[in-house]
Amino acid sequence: MPETKNLCAQIPADLHAQVTEVREALGQTTSEYITAALTEYFKIKQNGGKTIMANNRTMAFQISKELFQRIKAHLERETACIGKKLTQREFVLGLIEAALDEAEQTLATEAPPGLCETPDAQDSTQS
Repeated sequence: MPETKNLCAQIPADLHAQVTEVREALGQTTSEYITAALTEYFKIKQNGGKTIMANNRTMAFQISKELFQRIKAHLERETACIGKKLTQREFVLGLIEAALDEAEQTLATEAPPGLCETPDAQDSTQS
């Protein structure tokens, strides 16, 4: 185990509450949480301010100007309602995950056997 040193700092109460909530949800001690947060911060700083996403892939596509304006207006409304900025990324990922969850649930409960098999799967059953 590496040598450790104590780090003590006064922070605003609302930030403390937020840290405590997240830390508890992760099941970490304060020391573990602060160590992870600071380590991540310095990794991002060393990478020119960009987060490192080793297991992620980029999905990019163009949309119409009208659809973009509708999304932008929706994000502004949601941000005002929830009091926290809703990003385009959060919005789109939420939609994708919801659609996939629904499709997977439908497939698991309603699809007859063999209905949605890939051609490779169908070929192997015909052998």
